[in-house]
Amino acid sequence: MERTGLDHSKESSTQSWIEDVVHYVFTRQNKDGGYNFCRNDYSNAQDTYHGLAIVNLLKLQPPQIQKTIDWLLSFVAVGIYSHYYLAKALEICGENPDPSGVLEDFIVSHNRSQDGFGTTNAHVEAVSGFKATFMVTQLINMLDIRIDKEKTVHWLLTCRNTDGGFGAYGLSDINSTYHAVASLHNLGYPVKSLGETLSYFKSCERPSGGFTLTLQNSPPHMEQVYCGISALDLMGKKCRYPEETADFVMRCRNQNGGFARSEWGISTLEDTFYALNVMQELDKMT
Repeated sequence: MERTGLDHSKESSTQSWIEDVVHYVFTRQNKDGGYNFCRNDYSNAQDTYHGLAIVNLLKLQPPQIQKTIDWLLSFVAVGIYSHYYLAKALEICGENPDPSGVLEDFIVSHNRSQDGFGTTNAHVEAVSGFKATFMVTQLINMLDIRIDKEKTVHWLLTCRNTDGGFGAYGLSDINSTYHAVASLHNLGYPVKSLGETLSYFKSCERPSGGFTLTLQNSPPHMEQVYCGISALDLMGKKCRYPEETADFVMRCRNQNGGFARSEWGISTLEDTFYALNVMQELDKMT
């Protein structure tokens, strides 16, 4: 297996942590072909997508792929999140992301007359206020659905706060800002022109490594690092502290081979996907 990322772990060889990731993912697959980050728990669409996405990043063949396809085809999606994870997982498997032909109608039904596909979650506890919009814009491109993209672009730009970031109630956070920028990118907007937003991302970056949720928030967490690195990549920039950021990511690695949200958390397939993605992006900078 070729090395796919930087290795800043003092106790592991250059390849062992990636091999440990593969072992972690494969042992989270259930007998029905789906995945769950908790071993022997019921399969779910989110973990199945992230398990497949990790394997795809490593350019490996998913194990028991036909069982996984059968499980995905039997799964009943009810909301935008489950529809998104189901479609993305099927795409990785080389299957039609909308086998029942209902996804386009489902997406179009979310079109709001004035704001297009503008949706925001106003709850303070929300991981990101624009994640659903990001998912919809990805699905639109995946399925080549024709919409009036300008309405959603206009709505997103009106949601930008005075500090250049995005977030509910005028309070920016890096997760919401990334998903807003990624949505604009999906809609064809030139996100490299958002100079104030780029400054916001840079202000969330820490010299000790990683990115934080808000300007006042610390320490960093894995999804925030992923959002920061991914946003800078979309805007044609690189993080300023790649070595320190790689060190943070590797400190989140657990003995089971997976990665956690923080240095003291439990491994999840989602955080492992974020970690691997970040390490691959950092590897391009060296």
